[in-house]
Amino acid sequence: MNIVFLDGFTLNPGDLDWLCFEKIGNFKVYDRTESTDIIQRAKDADILILNKTRLGEKEMLELPQLRLICVAATGYDVVDINAASRRGIIVCNAAGYGTTAVAQMVVAHLLNVTNRVSHYAEKNRNGFWKNSLDFCCWNEPLMELENKRVAIVGFGSIGQKVAEMLRPFGVCLFAVSSKKELPVDIGHISLEEAFSTCDVVSLNCPLTSNNVQMINGALLEKATPNLILINTARGRLVNDEDLAEALKINRIAAYCADVLSEEPPCNDNPLLDLPNAFITPHIAWATLEARQRILRIVVQNIESFLAGNPQNIVNKL
Repeated sequence: MNIVFLDGFTLNPGDLDWLCFEKIGNFKVYDRTESTDIIQRAKDADILILNKTRLGEKEMLELPQLRLICVAATGYDVVDINAASRRGIIVCNAAGYGTTAVAQMVVAHLLNVTNRVSHYAEKNRNGFWKNSLDFCCWNEPLMELENKRVAIVGFGSIGQKVAEMLRPFGVCLFAVSSKKELPVDIGHISLEEAFSTCDVVSLNCPLTSNNVQMINGALLEKATPNLILINTARGRLVNDEDLAEALKINRIAAYCADVLSEEPPCNDNPLLDLPNAFITPHIAWATLEARQRILRIVVQNIESFLAGNPQNIVNKL
């Protein structure tokens, strides 16, 4: 059984062990794979593991041994699912591995803005406190979360975990969701109402053809000026130019994001240099614990496939 991992570096930059795959079959891992190298590297693979490397029908036609594709992530848009189905190739994902990690990043971004942690740490490196005449000093306001209105856009597993983590702060919770029934302490709200009435909006919904750039100039014009917008879902939910303009004129207070519409971002991305935009490099998923869970799930997917009972299948054969 030949197993090839086309882009293993982001999952395991050196702090995890590949032994779990080596026990199953002949295992080969590459840090990264360009599209032009896929066929050569995967030509003898029975099982292919990938994260962000795109695999289309063109490549599948050249890989006659391929029987299973394991996506080492929740999202599987990098694989041509229909082409895999036509060729009888099972595609599995690693859903649910990062729920806690991503929700924790939402809270981390929020507290960084409300308590100005990074701001004051940087100021103190430059002598801000040492030069103060008083025992404390500040030049940016701090904010308590109690009784603040927080809207969660998308109430799947991550959205629910965000709500769970925020409850102890005493916030008033709302959800933009198609679910008819929500927990008793969470109210239904529309996206427009969320922007016009809430202090915090957290994007935790999947990207679909219907919500690309749903955060745009028209919606931002309705926003409260104290709004903190958090995006740990997908960068393409946001129109970067419209959001940058809203931040420049203080239409909203802050944008916190772990994702951008283009990754890595281009040099002229308008959000990167704004003082009220707080961008982390797509690392919410990357805690050691979450990456260990990915390994376990992918191994389980392979073992269940080999046992004739594949799990976490995302395509129809």
